[in-house]
Amino acid sequence: MTWATLPYGSFTTPDEPGRRRVGVRLDGHRTGRVLDLTAAGPALLGPHAGLFAGGTLDRLLAAGPQAWQEVREALLATWETADERFTIPADAATLHLPWSVGDYVDFYASEHHAANLGRLFRPDSDPLTPNWKHLPVGYHGRSGTVVVSGTPVRRPRGQRRTPDGEVVFGPSTRLDIEVEFGFVVGAGSRLGEPVPHDAFPDHVFGVCVVNDWSARDIQAWEYVPLGPFLGKSFGTSVSPWVVPLAALAAARVPPPPRDVPLQPYLDDPGSRWGFDVTFDVHLNGHPVSRPPLASMYWTGAQMLAHMTINGANVRPGDLYASGTVSGPEPGQWGSLIELTRGGTDPLTLPDRTTRTFLEDGDEVVISATAPGPDGPVLDLGSVVGTIAPVV
Repeated sequence: MTWATLPYGSFTTPDEPGRRRVGVRLDGHRTGRVLDLTAAGPALLGPHAGLFAGGTLDRLLAAGPQAWQEVREALLATWETADERFTIPADAATLHLPWSVGDYVDFYASEHHAANLGRLFRPDSDPLTPNWKHLPVGYHGRSGTVVVSGTPVRRPRGQRRTPDGEVVFGPSTRLDIEVEFGFVVGAGSRLGEPVPHDAFPDHVFGVCVVNDWSARDIQAWEYVPLGPFLGKSFGTSVSPWVVPLAALAAARVPPPPRDVPLQPYLDDPGSRWGFDVTFDVHLNGHPVSRPPLASMYWTGAQMLAHMTINGANVRPGDLYASGTVSGPEPGQWGSLIELTRGGTDPLTLPDRTTRTFLEDGDEVVISATAPGPDGPVLDLGSVVGTIAPVV
């Protein structure tokens, strides 16, 4: 059997634009077919067919890990011989946000990214803040502006301070990308009961590719003392296909060595909840970076444990993301502020144009791959966004 990630998404077709259905990709993310699980469920999935009747992943997420496993096993057993009555060409499907996003939390989990920004903003002090290696730093974001790949991203407006110290209001002039890995929560937890890091696969259903757009000038002026707000809340783009966590078994790797003792709830000796995922970033069709997730200091399991250690609960449909993924080399940095060294060293693209930050009309494509079992590379999908001018 050819290995398949079998990611799940929500789609409509031109003949029934008002009818949302759940589909699973059969032949990768960029080509092939979509199996309509809303239609095929009664024949293929027996008692689990109703999980797909609503046209989104919401019911599947809430069903829990045993149902996730049973559905995936049924699909793995039948996907290569799927009944053509229930399949459509992938390019005939209009894709939608696959699930109803609940809470959204964004982390800051890459040591290389945090250190790069620390060197830019605090050149005379330690690049990392004193708390950084003791806990996964994060903040709650605005879930209502999480959008599916392909949705235009309108340039935000807000307050910013000019180099001369004047406070002005207007469109962001330092609009940036953030290459991130997203974790989609399935089974929830009870209020007051923390989720231990080894229970990660019991609560996280799958992963997606994320571009958490950032207005650096707005953010720089507003973030003291409470952190990001308007500079981050205007848009977060996610890939349209959610890859089940089970599909990444062969891509699991140990996290980088930790050189600061951890509190027991974060301590994970022998953990393999890092992922050997490589991102490819294209700006207007040109490659600009290849960030590696394997270098991420904090794992998704630790992020979930920290997010709930105070008794906060998670619910089906919650999304949390890694924060910008950056590696140790310049060609592995996951944001323009790093790639252009704070806007002082513009990127020169193959078409001879230059960029420090994004201009109106720019298109950013972030894709991800991972090793599969026995050698094949798994396509984890992509997220696309084009900058629209401010209204």
